[in-house]
Amino acid sequence: MLQPELLSVSPKDDYKLLLLYENGEKKIFDVSPYISGAWYGELKDLETFKKVRVANHSVEWEGGQDIAPHELYNNSISV
Repeated sequence: MLQPELLSVSPKDDYKLLLLYENGEKKIFDVSPYISGAWYGELKDLETFKKVRVANHSVEWEGGQDIAPHELYNNSISV
């Protein structure tokens, strides 16, 4: 099953993302388990983390870090 299109993302101070989908769903995705190593570890800096944006039906940061659309949708919690 395809997930609905991601319309917007809002970063929170606790390394979580508030996601809004085209069908009106709002979900919270916890990025903190991903923030390790050289690549995703850059996101530990909150200013860097907060520069997240919607790109290619998913989220992406300035450094090129991203999370697959199905992973975002399936591993987030509805609010």
